[in-house]
Amino acid sequence: MKFKSLLFFVILISSCQPEVPKSIGDSTISVFENTNLYFDMAFKTDSIKLDDDILRLDAGRVIVKKVKIPVYEKQPKVIVNVTLTSNGDPWDKSGSLFVIPKQANLTLVDFETGQFDLKQLNEKYPATKTFQKDSLKYIPNVELLRFMTPFGVGHFTNHERTKNRKPPYIPHWEEQVKWSQDITHLIPLLEDEVYIGVMIDTWTKEGYTISVDLDIKESVIPNHTKISQTVIPLVNTSKYASEQRLYDDFSRQPITVNFTAESIYKNAKLYFITTGHGGHAEGDEFVKKEHHIDLDGETIKSWTPWRDDCASFRRFNPTSGTWLAKDFMEDEISDDRIASSDFSRSNWCPGSDVKPEVIDLGDLQLGEHTLKIAIPDAQEAIDNENNYWMVSAYIVYDN
Repeated sequence: MKFKSLLFFVILISSCQPEVPKSIGDSTISVFENTNLYFDMAFKTDSIKLDDDILRLDAGRVIVKKVKIPVYEKQPKVIVNVTLTSNGDPWDKSGSLFVIPKQANLTLVDFETGQFDLKQLNEKYPATKTFQKDSLKYIPNVELLRFMTPFGVGHFTNHERTKNRKPPYIPHWEEQVKWSQDITHLIPLLEDEVYIGVMIDTWTKEGYTISVDLDIKESVIPNHTKISQTVIPLVNTSKYASEQRLYDDFSRQPITVNFTAESIYKNAKLYFITTGHGGHAEGDEFVKKEHHIDLDGETIKSWTPWRDDCASFRRFNPTSGTWLAKDFMEDEISDDRIASSDFSRSNWCPGSDVKPEVIDLGDLQLGEHTLKIAIPDAQEAIDNENNYWMVSAYIVYDN
C-alpha cells in the first residue's frame, strides 16, 4: 500500500513539472551575401527576376528572399548584422531591412508581379496600414533595421576623386559600414519560413553591395523556456512598391491606426522608427520637427527626433560634398571646410542605423484602440522639394 502511494506521488509530481525545452544550439542564418542591389529600368517591364532565389522588385531597388529560420524552444537572442559598400553609387540613400508578416496573404510580392493592383484601392498612399480586399489581407512590413547609406563607402575609398578630400582628423576612409541590432523581440515574426527583404532608394545601375545575416544565440541557462510574445504591425510609410508614393501626408494630417485587442496585451511596448527626408537646405531632412504620439486620445510621447553627431561618421563618406564653413554656419568666419555628411539631420546621419523609440504601454485592455502619429510642422512635397517621412510602428506584448 505504501509503495502504491509513493508511486502515485511520484507520478503526480512528475506530471506537474514543466516540460524541459529542447536545445538546438546556436545558428547563423545568411540572408544575403555580397548581393548587388541596384536600379535598372528594365525591371519596369519585367519587375521580378529570379537570381539565386532572390526576387528583384521596384526596378531592382528592393530585393526579397525566402529564408528558413529554426523554431527555438529555449530562449534565444537574435542579432541582425548588415554590411554595406557602395558598388558605384556616390550618394547617401535611405534603406530598410524588413520582414513580410506571415499572417498576410497579400504582400509586396503580389503588388510587383501584377497579381494585385494597388491603384484599385483609390488611396493616395496605399499599403501603409493593414487593409482587407475581399478575402485578401495586407499587413505592413515590419522593419528589422532602418539604415542610411553613406556617401560612396568602399567603391570610392581609394578613388582618385576622393584622395584629396580626406580631412586630417581621420586616419583613412573606411572600406565598408556595418550595423548590428538586437531584434530578439521580433522572434514571433521570424520563425520557420519567412520573406526578408531590403529596400535602398538608389537610382543608379551600380547601386550597393549588401550582406545580411541573423546571429542566433541560444540561452545557456537550464530550462530557460522561450518567452511567448506576439507582434502587431501597425503602420509603415516606407516606399517598397513601385505604385507607392513617398509619404508627405503628415504635412496635412496625422496618421490614425485603429486596432482591436482580442485579449489583454500584457507588458505591451510600442516600437517606433522615424526619419525625415528632403534634401534641399530647408527640407525636412535638415529642419527639426516635433513628433506627437497619442494612444486612445492621450499623449504617450512628444519629442523631436534629431541627430547632431553626424561629423563622427565622416570616415564613411568619401564622396560627400564639402564647402567653406563660413558659407553655411551663422557667425562662422573660418575657412575650414565642412562636409554635407557632417550636417545634423532628422534622426539619421549618412552611414548610421536608426534605433527604434520604445514606449512602454503597460497592459492594453480588451477592445478597440486608436494610435495617432502627428508631425504638425512637416512640409509638403512641392516641385523638386521632395519632403517625406519614413515612419513605422508595431506593438510587442507578452502572451
